Amino acid sequence: MRRLFLFVVTVALALAQQKKQERDLKFETDPPITAPVKPPGGKTIPRSYALIVGVGDYKNLPPSAKLQFAERDAEAIYSILISPEGGNFRAENVRKLTGAKATLANMKRELETWLPGAAKADDRVLVYFAGHGFVDPKSGKAFLAPYDLEPGNISGTGYSMDQLGSVMGSKVSAKWKVLLTDSCHSGAISPEQGEIVNKSLLDLNRSMFSMTASRARERSFESKEWGGGHGIFTYYIVRGLEGYADENKDSIVTADELAEYTRRNVREATKGQQNPTSDKGNFDPNMLLAFFPSRVSPGEAPPPKFGTWVIEANMDGVEVFVDGKSMGVVGKGSPLRLPGLQPGIHSVRGVRMGYEPDGPREETVYPGQESTISIKISIPRRRTKAALDPFERGLDLYNKGNKDAYLKASKEFQAAIAADANFSQAWLYLARVQRDLFQMQEAEKSFRKAIEIDPDYLEARSSFGGMLLDIGSTDESIRQLNAVVQRDKKNKQAHSLLAQALRMKELYADSIDSARKAIALPPDTAESHFWLAESLRMTAKYADSVVEYQKYLQLSDFNSKLAGKMNYYVLGYLAGIGRKKRAAQTDVWNDMRSLAYFGLCDSERKRERYDEAVGYCQRALRYDQQEPYVHYVLALCYARRGEKMQSLEQFAAARGHFQKVLDLNPDLAEAEFAKKNIQSIDAALR
Repeated sequence: MRRLFLFVVTVALALAQQKKQERDLKFETDPPITAPVKPPGGKTIPRSYALIVGVGDYKNLPPSAKLQFAERDAEAIYSILISPEGGNFRAENVRKLTGAKATLANMKRELETWLPGAAKADDRVLVYFAGHGFVDPKSGKAFLAPYDLEPGNISGTGYSMDQLGSVMGSKVSAKWKVLLTDSCHSGAISPEQGEIVNKSLLDLNRSMFSMTASRARERSFESKEWGGGHGIFTYYIVRGLEGYADENKDSIVTADELAEYTRRNVREATKGQQNPTSDKGNFDPNMLLAFFPSRVSPGEAPPPKFGTWVIEANMDGVEVFVDGKSMGVVGKGSPLRLPGLQPGIHSVRGVRMGYEPDGPREETVYPGQESTISIKISIPRRRTKAALDPFERGLDLYNKGNKDAYLKASKEFQAAIAADANFSQAWLYLARVQRDLFQMQEAEKSFRKAIEIDPDYLEARSSFGGMLLDIGSTDESIRQLNAVVQRDKKNKQAHSLLAQALRMKELYADSIDSARKAIALPPDTAESHFWLAESLRMTAKYADSVVEYQKYLQLSDFNSKLAGKMNYYVLGYLAGIGRKKRAAQTDVWNDMRSLAYFGLCDSERKRERYDEAVGYCQRALRYDQQEPYVHYVLALCYARRGEKMQSLEQFAAARGHFQKVLDLNPDLAEAEFAKKNIQSIDAALR
């Protein structure tokens, strides 16, 4: 008995040591960045972090105080920041608080704990706020208004600009710091106003670029006139970061260029009623804010004044593209106003699903003038029999879901495209076939072609987002899927895939939010519950994760009368999860059931329910005997049961699964702990 007691203590110590280093058992990660991106001129884009806050509908403010577009502004900033043709921020380094999430407590946590803990001395940090700003009548100090601000207690429930200046100045370490505020009284934080707040900003040892929507006592305007609905300040910030502020055409937007572009256009658009502010003397004018590695910025070098287009259309739901970039959606009787365009010739194109596009055609922007551009969509897109017949045959083959059928379907879709090069559906299904045959480069080209033909083809964007997840392009996947849910908030497929992408980026709270949105949309499908379960498990909500894993298994059971295949497939596309062995869709089904049982096993282990955990891990192995992580967690469960039961038999079972980890992958970090535990078990068994 003494020998057994000593053995139990030894194994317990080894298990305790492994707890400190136990990995997040991921399925796939993004490829590591081997070298920083280097723009022209020898500059390097530093590692970057951002916090984006947007509040429009406040909990305690009257309906008259609601801001229509603050949250839309925040989404626009988010999209351009994580774009490789823009801010070049990695998605996992950008935190977003919009609507009811933008509470005072959450703002404090991200600003005062996350940013100071994440950013280092050579990094770039950006903070953006869109919402109301208030001045406390008692102290005369300015505050940003979180979602739960109480009008009678501004100093106690608002976020003090004094505190914001202190955090950015002394707590956040970064080479470049950017502060953008679009709120009614945000001018109080500019270097020209609010001496108490700005002393900390002006005394910074490192570069600080602070730009606000207006001066003190000025209003910050928002309207549908700007890009279909934005705050005017944010509208020009986004346009500037998209490349319109790049005056010297070096593919870089600097702080100085963005400040000048935004200031000039906002002043002109509001006839001097709103004047964005920044302090030229307090930041590096060459601070790099956006970079365009594959192109130069659009348009010609700007003359002294910019021009405006007013786009009108004869139909609703027409998406407008200028120089190949989406500018918004125009409706019949609802023109789209696009101020701040560089003078000169630009291409314009109007696109509506199911119709032949209008354009692209060349139109001229005149300096300081407003021009009306009419988009006419009238010709339904017609398919010839030569295109439709092979497309229908291809669909029949595609739905059979095996390699031979995919190869035949590919030829049929190519025949449809040969008959009609603008057949966007044929391009989409060709892309899906190529994806399922692991022809990823060809699939990406086909997906992009389908979207190029019909930019509002949301099904194509969602499927493309799923494929990008498979190849590890998670940031680009988030951008594509985020674009879908912004256009269609009830797009179940996109919400579900976005939950997956955000979980892969370890943005668990956002993943949970997206999964719950997908689950709330009928009909109920399995994958959304799986990704919800995953993010709940990774945030230590183990009891809740068990419920969601079980719900997933119920809905994805092909033999269950409660669900079936049609509840598992999503618009003909079964979402991949990073496993690179999909020869047919059933393989993915097996993989995901294995992973669900593993999730149940790990959740129950964390709850110290080892009997249940052992059963779930054993079921996971029925689907995949070669998964080392399942063997590892199963070994831990047996070892813990051995401790509780004082049973050598349980430790012997643990030893077998620890050994299996070494046999399958001796290079895993967990393999070192497996070796130590095997040594302890062997000593006891001897």
